[in-house]
Amino acid sequence: MLKVGVLGAGHLGKIHLRLLQQSDKYELVGFYDDNPDHAEKISLEFGYKRFHTIATLIHAVDVIDIVTPTLSHYKCARVAIKSGKHVFIEKPIANTVEEAEEIIALAKEFNVKGQVGHVERFNPAFIATRDMIHNPMFIETHRLAEFNPRGTDVPVVLDLMIHDIDVILSVVKSPVKAIHASGVSVISDTPDIANARIEFENGCVANLTASRISLKNMRKSRFFQKDAYISVDFLEKKCEVVKMKDAPENPGDFDMILQNAEGVRKQIYFSNPDISQNNAILDELETFADAIVNNTQPVVTLEDGTEALRVAYQIIDYFNKK
Repeated sequence: MLKVGVLGAGHLGKIHLRLLQQSDKYELVGFYDDNPDHAEKISLEFGYKRFHTIATLIHAVDVIDIVTPTLSHYKCARVAIKSGKHVFIEKPIANTVEEAEEIIALAKEFNVKGQVGHVERFNPAFIATRDMIHNPMFIETHRLAEFNPRGTDVPVVLDLMIHDIDVILSVVKSPVKAIHASGVSVISDTPDIANARIEFENGCVANLTASRISLKNMRKSRFFQKDAYISVDFLEKKCEVVKMKDAPENPGDFDMILQNAEGVRKQIYFSNPDISQNNAILDELETFADAIVNNTQPVVTLEDGTEALRVAYQIIDYFNKK
């Protein structure tokens, strides 16, 4: 078992601590949080071993799980990597693209592995449809959240939209050609509602909408490709696939047939792929353990996290130019 320590015991950090303690692939050694009173409370309430410095925790483990505020990701990762420790870094990978690129360089220099916590890659609805998504040419995403003061210190693009940016980059195998965006600041100093249009060199277009002041929560993506439409509900963990194929000569009474002006007839059929329920956060942490033990590539690499951050900042820069 890999010895692991957690940096940061906030809302998400506590979830990581609980899951790592349950995992068969890790031995949870303890945690560090820079708020002494909070750290003491967590230690007493849940029994996790509290470390009083980052250095002592890093020294005691094989893997560091960084669940601190984004501003400190780079500093924490840098210290851990230079100590020869593998790093799991919650999204976004860093506060700037330059910091992210240095994390990549350090991981290569010190021969350690890193993974970024883009948890939607492990959503069971996305897993069920991922292999069906081939060369999508139009993608539409909506990620809406009810207001929560936690996270409003960063633009909604880095808080919410970056999840969909990562998913889109994982299925569109083409460089970004152009970005157009608009955003509105309602209660924060940075945009709370944002829309972005990403055009890829292969012709694919992705339209992303994110809001953190919605009246309801929504996390839906739709992928349109030749002869197929795939809908993924990341919140409800449901999916639907609508496909078209050449119509049979003698269709059944209940077959749905479309015919275009040229007389080409297509049959529409629906499928709901089997979804294996999982704990996405536990899965992302345990697949990282597998990558370390088997010396394989993590599911969400440091490079993946950096590209998602790069596109997110291109969107934010577009706001600032207007």
